[in-house]
Amino acid sequence: MVEKEIKTEVNEVTVFIDKAQVTRQKTVELNSGITILKFINLSPFIDAKSVQVKAKGDVTVLAVNHQQNFIDKLEKSEEVKKIEEKLDDLKGQIKLEETYLSILKEELTFLNDNRIIGGKNNELNISTLKEASEFYSSKLTALKLKEIERSKTLENLRKQKNELQSQLNTLTSKKEFASGEILVKVQSKIKTNPSFELSYIVDNAGWYPTYDIRAKTINDPVEIIYKANLRQDTKVDWKNVKLSFSSSNPNSSGVAPELKAYFLDYYSLPPVYNKSINSVGGQVVDEENQPLIGVTVMVPKTTIGTVTDMNGNYSITLPNNADYLNFSFVGCESQTLPITSSVINVKMIEDVAGLEEVVVVGYGVQGDAEVSTQLQGRVAGVSVNKTKSRDAESIAIPFEKTENQTSINFEISTPYTVNSDNKNYSVDMVVYQVPAFFQYYTVPKIEKEAYLIANITDWEKYNLLEGEANIFFEETFVGKSLLDVRFASDTLQLSLGKDKNVIVNREKEKDFETRQFIGSKKEESKSWKTTIKNNKSQEINMVVLDQAPVSKLEEIEVNIQDVSGGKLNKESGEVKWEFTLKPMEKKEFDLKYSVKYPKSRNLIIE
Repeated sequence: MVEKEIKTEVNEVTVFIDKAQVTRQKTVELNSGITILKFINLSPFIDAKSVQVKAKGDVTVLAVNHQQNFIDKLEKSEEVKKIEEKLDDLKGQIKLEETYLSILKEELTFLNDNRIIGGKNNELNISTLKEASEFYSSKLTALKLKEIERSKTLENLRKQKNELQSQLNTLTSKKEFASGEILVKVQSKIKTNPSFELSYIVDNAGWYPTYDIRAKTINDPVEIIYKANLRQDTKVDWKNVKLSFSSSNPNSSGVAPELKAYFLDYYSLPPVYNKSINSVGGQVVDEENQPLIGVTVMVPKTTIGTVTDMNGNYSITLPNNADYLNFSFVGCESQTLPITSSVINVKMIEDVAGLEEVVVVGYGVQGDAEVSTQLQGRVAGVSVNKTKSRDAESIAIPFEKTENQTSINFEISTPYTVNSDNKNYSVDMVVYQVPAFFQYYTVPKIEKEAYLIANITDWEKYNLLEGEANIFFEETFVGKSLLDVRFASDTLQLSLGKDKNVIVNREKEKDFETRQFIGSKKEESKSWKTTIKNNKSQEINMVVLDQAPVSKLEEIEVNIQDVSGGKLNKESGEVKWEFTLKPMEKKEFDLKYSVKYPKSRNLIIE
């Protein structure tokens, strides 16, 4: 039985939110008989159950096996080799300097232990004392100066070592991995040159979407630049590949506030509007407290994510009600941590299990008397079709997909190179010019700021996923926001951040603050005045929200006296004003209400 080693290049890659599907193609010269084709130098992170092989030609695939070669490690790049050589040289120099420093310290100890001059029976004269003093002083000075010089040299060497180690960490993880191999047992009755297509799912790769959202004015369409943030550390470079992105599981802030219903009851308080944590930042380090570059930080069950920079720092904008963050890095254990603060620092722990467990997979063909010992072992999910059809798929194993509202598939038109360095590559996938209806939105009870909202209809046709967005308005970067399509209905609302040219104010009118006793009841009256001014050079559409209390008991009566033409929702107490404001125009709105309740009870009214 003949065995042939086959070297291939990556031709196509489809990157999913988590993992990627790699496709390799190769034409192989075969003699008649049974041959074992060993596809070598593959990623160590192949999902064995996902392997697919297509053979075109007069050949039959008998069996398939995935294994890992712990003897022949994946070849390191020349850059990595040079850095490792420099590191080894520096470690030797550091060891030598530490030895010299140790000898100097021993000499100093010896000098100090023997500084007593003369003995019990020896006379000490001035001449002897002077000579001994001069000798001790000169020797001590020389040794101390040498110690300082050696310590300084040692400090510089250690600094160089740390810099090289940081550079090495950007190119590869510390751990060495075995290379992956796929063995394909084939049979041919004649000498032939069949073509093989090998595909499989690989870990330590993925992408997440981000956006640049640009609005020149409120009269122009919104420009949405759809970006894929790609990283891979599969230990195999992707050179000039056909690249596509796919997803079947689209998993001071610009996020506008929301009102809560204001229910009145005895001993109850008005709703409290504490600002939730809208963004988290921090640093990720390894067990030696060295910064880790390229750690993936994700909001679980979303596609909102980021990666750590050259100093191990990260910053991520959060959707409402986000409770956890997931941190993952090749060679380390993944961590899912609760969001308890706006600063979360993380120490990654090395995955001691690593690749210690090797699973050998593959099915032999029933009825085949001679099966190579290299192809023993079976795992459910891998199958071989025993067929001689020219175009038949020899192995057909569907990889797992997760369903969601949206599914996207973008192909990059030009060949793309992505090295296995875990760096973040930003790829512009598509640019949309999207018609939008612009409206300013404010809830002055919570925050005296006006948010510009772009309302987009028919947003489903753009295949958008949730992700962070850089917001540019009137050709100025105004901050980050979230494009979140998970809960969007027929209209998608994009928050373009705050606009300081729309002035919002809400004040309590003291003249209307009254409290009086009527029979067995107390009555309290409240009045709030909201003022909106447009300092922009163009007319704007505006939505203002406020609220009145809602009674849950018959003995508590709420009387709405004035809402200045606003729409009142009696169930929630929400008051809504929708209007337009011309340039430099100002409008005022009053919200007045009174509450009657038994004078023997206490009621907290805002």
